[in-house]
Amino acid sequence: MQFPTFNHIYHTLISTSSISSPDQRWDQGNQEVITHLAQWLEDLGFAVEIEEVEKGKMNLLAKKGEGTGGLLLAGHTDTVPYDEGRWDYDPLALTETHDRFYGLGTADMKGFFAFIIEAVKEFDLSGQTKPLYVLATCDEETSMLGARHFTESSTIKPDYCIIGEPTSLKPIHGHKGHIAQSIRVTGKSGHSSDPANGINAIEIMNEVMFALMQLKQRLIKDYHHPGFAIPHPTLNLGHIHGGDSPNRICGCCELHFDLRPLPGLSIDGLENQIRQSLADIEQKWPNLLSITHLHEPIPGYECAGEETFIRDLEIITEQKSETVNYCTEAPFLQQLCPTLVLGPGSINQAHQPNEYLEHKYIQPTIAVLQQMIGKYCYN
Repeated sequence: MQFPTFNHIYHTLISTSSISSPDQRWDQGNQEVITHLAQWLEDLGFAVEIEEVEKGKMNLLAKKGEGTGGLLLAGHTDTVPYDEGRWDYDPLALTETHDRFYGLGTADMKGFFAFIIEAVKEFDLSGQTKPLYVLATCDEETSMLGARHFTESSTIKPDYCIIGEPTSLKPIHGHKGHIAQSIRVTGKSGHSSDPANGINAIEIMNEVMFALMQLKQRLIKDYHHPGFAIPHPTLNLGHIHGGDSPNRICGCCELHFDLRPLPGLSIDGLENQIRQSLADIEQKWPNLLSITHLHEPIPGYECAGEETFIRDLEIITEQKSETVNYCTEAPFLQQLCPTLVLGPGSINQAHQPNEYLEHKYIQPTIAVLQQMIGKYCYN
């Protein structure tokens, strides 16, 4: 039986919906995508292991070749939800037009697995001296569940790892982390004509925001990394809601904010700084403030001290390595082995209507993957 074509595999991946979302109306799981990947990789001679991390949430690890070390090619199989009615193409089908692939996950990043399979399919794996691994994870777009679990439970020790997020085929050697929290102030509602009858949650939240802005300035002053275009941690007040009427004392107000730490900064240490910045307010208004995570924190990442690995990828791609501000699974997989982020397509296309991958990336990506496999699985 003839092996599926690159376009067929791409189409199957995109048309097999695998949305992950904190909103259960959207959340689907990735089992069907994993089933397809397992079949294709087994047909190419890989030994495949599938693990159900949570109900309907799967990780896949495929291995071809024996020995120690080798190369791990990794990516996530889930996508974000899509804006219904705002796409010009079916988000759950692969549309090929204008020298582009359109569809949800074409760039970020289910399509990367089609590139891996095409690179391996065309590659002579005889004489392989080190193993080639393929890792497909779940829930990167929400909790990083798959990568966290794999890192905690894995027994493999590759020499190097490449995560195929869309980087326009530029090697990425570092990115900031992400902390997202909710602060809720629970006051006491009452008639606005007599402020003494209530506790205004908006007024207390004003104190909270002032304290957070002071923390923001301290972070800018105290931490600096010259390798980033924005060389300090950022803190953003992103969402606020409170009250329901101008003639009522606001009884509840909630603020969502994020903080993006530099590589090397302790998540626990930063969270302690957040707490300390609010300590006086909590003492002034006991039991009225609650702080919760909107998702598990993601640390910053840097592939430090791996100049040879970075230089290899710069030579193969003919592009200088960079840092970025968005997050990937790299800080987790980096715990197993030196990790770089490198893949086809642009991050500018991710998480928006009419996501696409330009055809100009197809042959260069396959060539880059084959060079990496040759270098790290044959020497």
